[in-house]
Amino acid sequence: MTTDPKAEPSTLNVPNLLTAVRMLLVPVLAWVFLADPVSEVHRWAAAAVFFGASLTDFVDGRIARAYGLVTKFGKLWDPIADKALTGTAFVVLSIASELPWWVTIVVLLREWGITLLRFVILRYGVMAANRGGKAKTFMQTLALTAYLMPLPGFLYPVAVGLMAIAVVLTVVTGLDYLREAALMRTRWL
Repeated sequence: MTTDPKAEPSTLNVPNLLTAVRMLLVPVLAWVFLADPVSEVHRWAAAAVFFGASLTDFVDGRIARAYGLVTKFGKLWDPIADKALTGTAFVVLSIASELPWWVTIVVLLREWGITLLRFVILRYGVMAANRGGKAKTFMQTLALTAYLMPLPGFLYPVAVGLMAIAVVLTVVTGLDYLREAALMRTRWL
C-alpha cells in the first residue's frame, strides 16, 4: 500500500491536541482568576494556567513542523487559540481593574485585526509570523504572566515595564504586517 506524500497528516495528532488543550484552558484561566482576583492562590494558579497554556503554543508549532504534522485544522485553530488565550488574560485583568481598558482594546484590535487580515490576504499568499511578531508574543506572555502573579509592590513597575514593551511591540508589528499585506497585494495587481 502506497501513501500519497502530499496527503495531509491526520488531524488527530499531538500538535492539534495541544491546540485543543489551549482552547480548553481559556475558560479555566478566566474562572480561576475572576473567582477571586485578590487571592494569592488564585493568582498563582491563573499565572500557571496561562503560562502552561502559552508553552503549548511554543511546542505545538515546533512539533508540527519537525514531524510533518501541519494540518488545516492547526493552521486555522492555532492562531485562534492563541488570540483567545491572550485576549482572555487581557480582558480579565481589565475587568479586575488591574490593566487599563485602553491597553486591552488596543491589543485586541491589533490581534484580531491582523488575524482577519491574514485570512483576507490569503488569495495573495500566506503572511507568516515574522521575528517581530514572535518577539511581540514573547513579551505579551511575559507581561501577562507578571500581571497575573501576585507580585509584591516593589516588583509592580517591572510588570508595567514589560507591558509597555509588549504594547509598543504589538502596535509596531501590527503596522509592519499592514505594510507587508499591502506589498503582497500590490505585487499581484
